[in-house]
Amino acid sequence: MSSEDNQASKKKSPDEKPEIIESDIQEVPTEKEFAEEKPEIIESDIQEVPTNNIQNTKSPSAAMIVALVVAVAAAAFFAGTYFSNLDSDEITKSDLEDAISKLESKIGNTQQAPTQPTQPVKISKDNDPIRGDPNAPITIIEFSDFQCPFCARFHVQTLPLLLEEYIDAGKVNFVYRDFPIQSIHPNALPAAVSAECANEQGKYWEYHDTLFEKQSAWSRLDSDAVISTFSQYAKDVGLEEEQFDSCLGSGKYLEEVQGDLSDGRDYDITGTPGFFIGNEEIGFVKLNGAQPFEAFQRVIDSQLDT
Repeated sequence: MSSEDNQASKKKSPDEKPEIIESDIQEVPTEKEFAEEKPEIIESDIQEVPTNNIQNTKSPSAAMIVALVVAVAAAAFFAGTYFSNLDSDEITKSDLEDAISKLESKIGNTQQAPTQPTQPVKISKDNDPIRGDPNAPITIIEFSDFQCPFCARFHVQTLPLLLEEYIDAGKVNFVYRDFPIQSIHPNALPAAVSAECANEQGKYWEYHDTLFEKQSAWSRLDSDAVISTFSQYAKDVGLEEEQFDSCLGSGKYLEEVQGDLSDGRDYDITGTPGFFIGNEEIGFVKLNGAQPFEAFQRVIDSQLDT
C-alpha cells in the first residue's frame, strides 16, 4: 500500500451535505475527511504503541517523555508498520501541501456504497471517560487525536450543540477514545497520556476541553516545551501538580492509549475524528470527519425513534 493511498482525503464544498454511512461497521475503510478549507491527511495503518520497554520512574521530567516518544517511533519502524516517507520531526508545510494536492487528484471520484448489517455490531466503550448519563439510550463513541485540527473543530463547534440538545438532556452519552497519530502529530501521544493523568484526579473533561481549546498554542511546541505546557494546564484546571507530573513522566497510561489504538484499528478507523453512534441492541452507525451538527442529528433522531 503506498503512502499516497494511505493518506487519501477529500474537499467538500460548504453547500454539500455530508454522507452518512448507515451501517454498523463499514467493510471498506473510508477515505474522506470533511473540511471547509483543507482536508485532513488520512492517517492510516496505525500500529500499536509498544510499552514493555518503557520503565516507570518516580522522577518525572520532560526528557523522559521525549524518550517515550522516541521509543514509540523506533518501535513502529522495527515492527514493520509503514506510515509514510514523511518524518514527523522533519515534516514541513510544503510537504503537507504537496501531499494534499496529489491525494485530491486521486480521490475525486471515490465513493462508498453502504452495506446493510446482518446483525448489531458491538463497539466497546472500554473504560474510557463518559460524558452524560451512562444509562442514556444512545452512545456516541469518538476515536480522536488531540493534535488533529479537525478533531478540535468538532469539539469547539459541534460538541457544544450535541451537549445542549442531547447529552445534557439525558438522551445521549459521549465517550472519548484515544487515536493519536504519531507519524504526523508528534505531540498527540503525550497529550493523550496527559488527559488520562487528569482523569486519574477526576478532571478529565476539564483537561480534555483545555487541550482542544488551546490546541494552536501547544501543537507545534518541541517536546520539552509541550510537557511544561501540559503541566501548566494541569495547574490551571486544579490538578495536584506533583501527582500529575509523576503520572505523566512515568508514562503510566501508555498501555491504555495503546488499547484504544488497537480497538480503533479493529473497527476500521483510518482517520480522525471517527464516530460510532448507537447501542448494542440496534448497532452503530459510523460517521467520519468533522461533520456538522445536522449529520449527527439525523442519525440520533432516527435511532431515538426506533
